[in-house]
Amino acid sequence: MNEYLSQEKSIYLQIAEMLENDILRDVLLEEERVPSTNELAKLYAINPATAAKGINLLVDTGVLYKKRGIGMFVASGAKEAIRMRRRNGFFDSYLSSVLEEARRLNISRSELISMIGDNYERGTKES
Repeated sequence: MNEYLSQEKSIYLQIAEMLENDILRDVLLEEERVPSTNELAKLYAINPATAAKGINLLVDTGVLYKKRGIGMFVASGAKEAIRMRRRNGFFDSYLSSVLEEARRLNISRSELISMIGDNYERGTKES
């Protein structure tokens, strides 16, 4: 949770996304306690209600659950659920605009696949 908040989208959505990212990166493990709303509010200098809204978004989707009097915890299966939801939205969020631009630029299917393959390999070597 050492990321910075931006002006691009609502803070509560960024809080939820950062928690999801930490789950995907195994920073937060399943059945592990997540930072409280007050801890998040202090860390990012935001209103605790805003932090709570981000956490509640993850509770509503089953990623987090509450242990009364103890705090919020990562649910079993949360990592895979996040991964599947994001995979399902990947085309709409990213690829559809790339394909649209490729068509406008008359980039052929094979050229596009080659570009992706070349850059994907380069990206994995640098990581």
